[in-house]
Amino acid sequence: MAILKMKKLRICGVSEEQTQLIRQLQLLGSVEIGAPCALTDTQGVQVFCAGDGKSADALLRTSARLTSALETLKHYETKKGGLFAARPEKTIGELFSDEAYAAALDTAQAVLDAQDARSRLAAEKSRLTAVRESFVPWQQLPLPLETLGTQHTRILLGTVPAQTDLEALRARVFEAADEVQLEQISADQQSLYLLVFVHKCAAEAVGAALREAGFALTTFDGVQGTAAENIRRTDEAIAACEQQDAEKLAELTALAAQKSALQLAFDRCTQEIAKAQAADRLVHSEKTFCLGGWVPCEDVGKLEALLSGFCCAWELTDPAPEEYPDVPVKLKNNKLTWPLNMVTEMYSLPAYDGVDPNPLMAPFFILFYGIMMADMGYGLLMILASIIITKKSRPKGTSGQMFGLMFSCGISTFLMGALTGGFFGDFLPQLFKFFDPESTFALPALFSPLDDTMAIMVGSLILGALQVFTGMTVSVVEKCKKGCFMDALFDEITWWIILAGTGLAVLGIGSVSGVPVVLIAGVLMLVYGAGRGKKGFGKVTGFVAAVYNGVTGFFSDILSYVRLMALMLSGAVLAQVFNMLGATTGNVVTFIIIAFVGNMLNLALNLLGCYVHDMRLQFLEFFGRFYKDGGKAYRPLRVRAKHVEIIKEDTKSC
Repeated sequence: MAILKMKKLRICGVSEEQTQLIRQLQLLGSVEIGAPCALTDTQGVQVFCAGDGKSADALLRTSARLTSALETLKHYETKKGGLFAARPEKTIGELFSDEAYAAALDTAQAVLDAQDARSRLAAEKSRLTAVRESFVPWQQLPLPLETLGTQHTRILLGTVPAQTDLEALRARVFEAADEVQLEQISADQQSLYLLVFVHKCAAEAVGAALREAGFALTTFDGVQGTAAENIRRTDEAIAACEQQDAEKLAELTALAAQKSALQLAFDRCTQEIAKAQAADRLVHSEKTFCLGGWVPCEDVGKLEALLSGFCCAWELTDPAPEEYPDVPVKLKNNKLTWPLNMVTEMYSLPAYDGVDPNPLMAPFFILFYGIMMADMGYGLLMILASIIITKKSRPKGTSGQMFGLMFSCGISTFLMGALTGGFFGDFLPQLFKFFDPESTFALPALFSPLDDTMAIMVGSLILGALQVFTGMTVSVVEKCKKGCFMDALFDEITWWIILAGTGLAVLGIGSVSGVPVVLIAGVLMLVYGAGRGKKGFGKVTGFVAAVYNGVTGFFSDILSYVRLMALMLSGAVLAQVFNMLGATTGNVVTFIIIAFVGNMLNLALNLLGCYVHDMRLQFLEFFGRFYKDGGKAYRPLRVRAKHVEIIKEDTKSC
């Protein structure tokens, strides 16, 4: 597999066909559209102008309304979808149906209006409830609440703290004036609710005495009738609010059945946003437009066939070396290497003139993951989970890559588990002992993580050296392709010669005075290569730095692969510990429960831990040898649906 070659695209067409052309490019899904800077520089800004973005902004607001409506309907669904429910299949024609789209927008507005009405009704109900509560303490009062007094008297309604001594308050009030009567209407834990009749000439003196006792005047502005009458009217208003709310609830529950239509409309709106944003990257004159972009070489034929149906001129050229940083990168993958895209993209895409690491990394990544996990039970669960989820929900993008990688790593985990005899650790031997305490049953194993630790460690180091040498080989090949053979000779090949000479020295082969000729040649090459381009003392420091960096870097990278053995050992030990804990109960049921819970925890920890450590080996020890990063992701204008699965069909009419 490799990095796909790209062609630089420039199109000039008539404005009348711009919308239709962009739609067809979107359905083609192979062109990344950008601003045609070269054309605008050539023609001058006085001829061409860019889009204003107003269309995209309006569509973004529409998308926000659809999103809000969908979020609202989640609370009114009577039937929930499954965790891994498959997305419904829709054709391109259904996706771009104008009638369905318009109807869905009306439905979304109806959902938002109904929800807004429910919010207003809830606020009104809360207000009415608070008003009702203010009347309750006075419901035994027969006087209309708007009554403030008579020709010669004033009527005061108010409260004092609940701990107030009412008789003492009466005595204090009578001291202030004789022309007064004070009655308690009701009481609660916080207050006493009082009715006071006072002659107008004594109102000021009585008011002062009441205030000293903490009297707070209660008023009911704009209220007519007794408290009981107002409570009845308020209850009727609350009931009316509840009735209207029930109607809106029924309306929203019915509208929830249109959720799939709203999801389809959201996906349609997403396509319109992408199209509008692409149009904004174009430049326009009064009658024409200009488009710039990139297209993979393998799709040039389809693009030219499409463009031949429009009144436009186009140009396809190879990017110049100075344009490589701007060329989008698309990796060509097969079923084995495609899931590794998620790993590569976590690091960085390769540069356009770099190397696709996925085919080189895939065997190592999958094998290393299996070595670290190494359990048939865990492998089976990974395989089954990936198959079931993939078949049921058909995940795309990164999610699809994740489950594809889980499937491959699950196979590797199962095979390594078969070699080590692990099936949820030692679950089966422990289970057999419940039925036969003398049982010596054990799964056949080529080696055991607990008994053959040294052999596993040596094997890990050998695999590490193999991957490091692979990375060095790729580096040599790339340098030779670019005409930098001398760099390859002194940076990588020299160390191969030194290592080969060291091996010959150990074996006592090809030696002169006890030192192999190959080793001597390698050292001389190292001395010369380290001093290239340097003068005087710089040659010495260059040699010392080359030796130090080469030896420490090479061997520390290989030693990093000991983690393969460490994670295999830790996973096996944890599984056995949980099985042992279950076995100590002496009951087969509790043993199965404890072993199951423990092994699921161990599986969860290892799923993430092995992935992280595997990535570290690829990113630092492997990529560091040859990888040139910094690639810009290839993002073509295409149909991207979140809620539905698009079925390919004839797109000429869209």
